[in-house]
Amino acid sequence: MEPKKNPKADLSRRSVLFLQLGLILVLFVTWQAIEWKTYDKDALDTGQLNLDELDDEEIPITEMQNTPPPPPPPPPAPEVIEVVEDEEEVEEDEIESTETNLEEIVEVEEVVEAPVEEEVADVPFAVIENVPIYPGCENMKNNEERKQCMSQKIQQHVNREFNKDLGSELGLSGVNRVIVQFKIDENGDIVNVMSRAPHPRLEREAARVINKLPKMQPGKQRGKAVGVMYSLPIVFQVQN
Repeated sequence: MEPKKNPKADLSRRSVLFLQLGLILVLFVTWQAIEWKTYDKDALDTGQLNLDELDDEEIPITEMQNTPPPPPPPPPAPEVIEVVEDEEEVEEDEIESTETNLEEIVEVEEVVEAPVEEEVADVPFAVIENVPIYPGCENMKNNEERKQCMSQKIQQHVNREFNKDLGSELGLSGVNRVIVQFKIDENGDIVNVMSRAPHPRLEREAARVINKLPKMQPGKQRGKAVGVMYSLPIVFQVQN
């Protein structure tokens, strides 16, 4: 007897597909078995509300009191106007007219403007027309001699008053220079003292010495007292 099986049929060709479908089916059944839940019927809450257990709330009864409105305010008392008869006659002051009579107009022939004073700024010492006069330089003949006299007097004052030992106290050495600038104002006073030095204490010492200068006669420019700017170098050497 000949076999009925087709020799060309290959049953192992779809075995992988059948295996995958079987695994998927088994996993689905297993997941449903894990997620399956059961509940006790006695523990179920039906969600019914027992209204008998609620306490009766007492609502207070408020009585409306009919309060009469306040009485209206009394009307204001009428003002009493007293009529007084004039016993004395009052003389009224006559108001004179302020209009100008044409006959009283004074003709002005020429209007002269008041001269405006020209402000003169501070002038450097080197170009001032009339230099400030230092005490003791009054007898100098001309402006150039007064300049030289003033410079000599200021130099003598600085050499006498300046603390030359300050440089060695500050640990400085060699030649040191202090630049001082100040102004001799319109009254002859020393103002606006500024100094520049290698050490702040030297600057303060230079300012102290310059502020001790005496009052001078102010310098003049175009015949008017003006401020005069003066620059002074102070040079000293520290002995090691």
